[in-house]
Amino acid sequence: MGVAPAPSRPTPPTGPDRAHWLRVARETADDLATDAVAREHAGKAPFDEVSRLREAGLLTLLVPAGLGGGGATWPTAYAVVREIAAADGAIGQLLGCHYVMAFSARLFAEPALAALVEQRSAAEQWCWGGGIARQEPRLTLVKSGDGYVLDGRQSYTTGVLVADRLAVRAVRADTGEPLAVVADPTREGVRIDDDADPFGQRLAAGGSVEFDGVRVGADEVLGSLSVDEDVLSPAASLASPLGRLVSVQLRLGLAEGVLAEAREYSRAGHSPWHPEWPAGSPRDPRTLTEYGELTVLTRSASALAAEALTALDSGLERGADLTYDECAEISVLVAVAEAAASRAAQESAARALDIIGARSTSLHLGLDRFWRNARTHTLYEPVAHRLRDVGDYFLNGEHPPFTLPV
Repeated sequence: MGVAPAPSRPTPPTGPDRAHWLRVARETADDLATDAVAREHAGKAPFDEVSRLREAGLLTLLVPAGLGGGGATWPTAYAVVREIAAADGAIGQLLGCHYVMAFSARLFAEPALAALVEQRSAAEQWCWGGGIARQEPRLTLVKSGDGYVLDGRQSYTTGVLVADRLAVRAVRADTGEPLAVVADPTREGVRIDDDADPFGQRLAAGGSVEFDGVRVGADEVLGSLSVDEDVLSPAASLASPLGRLVSVQLRLGLAEGVLAEAREYSRAGHSPWHPEWPAGSPRDPRTLTEYGELTVLTRSASALAAEALTALDSGLERGADLTYDECAEISVLVAVAEAAASRAAQESAARALDIIGARSTSLHLGLDRFWRNARTHTLYEPVAHRLRDVGDYFLNGEHPPFTLPV
């Protein structure tokens, strides 16, 4: 008599494949590119742009298919952010921040709560904004009944003007413990001010948020942001390099976007150094050299980003088996990629204007937006900090600190 086979487990549902999402991202980027200059000049809160992302299904990309989402992984999400950023840097930042904030439930909350948050986020197509990096003055959370009360005011660079949910960092008044909290911006006591006035990334929907006695349910407190090793696991520590790799993709998208637009203009125009020679011609060695140098710079940064992504993806797969040493190595690889991508974005955005010449000052072309976007983003996230982390790790073996990106 044979042994009865064990009942097979049901196969978890899967979403569309990577090729589908990359195609959707390209189509959405092409759509955004058609009016990118006009929208950037208008500087209106990007409600329409968020609608385009929502209609394309990109807001639920990372939510597991079994919870109603796209079922994609971070390598796909990074590629999508980069594609969108090449067309519109501010919307690339908005989408990247959305992915990180929405994913914070999976990093810091218990699995059951994380699943509940993600399921509702997918069902209601939430757009996330805010930030969980440390800021002063702090938001405070006071225990009240079976929930909490949230108070304080902070500024955020991304998403708050258009968000359906905010992920914020608040400190418990009684214990001093920092917590990741989900806040509903429509709740009584929340006031959002459109007081951000950056010269770049103007459509990233940043602003200030004031919380005045805002009720927060126990199921809206995701978990601890403490850096104590007995609280913050190596897997949760990946929140830092995970968020920073979004910044890397954004910078690479800006570099690739400005070079693509400059190339199209050069092909149709003339060299500023030799007006009688068509730009891009082998007879114009200076133009060719400039494009060659910037291509090498950008592709080198892209290769470093790919190495960091492979390490991060492996760390996410290891989950609870990840060690602190492995997490440190991942953080350093991301920091290296961030430094290289920062240089690629800034040099490409600045030197592309030199390649085009005085005609690049035309507001109609809008090439200046790439330079303004790259400088704005890199000022909020200075690369000097990452270089110090890399140097300290190389020289002294020190693990990079757990610092979440702004």
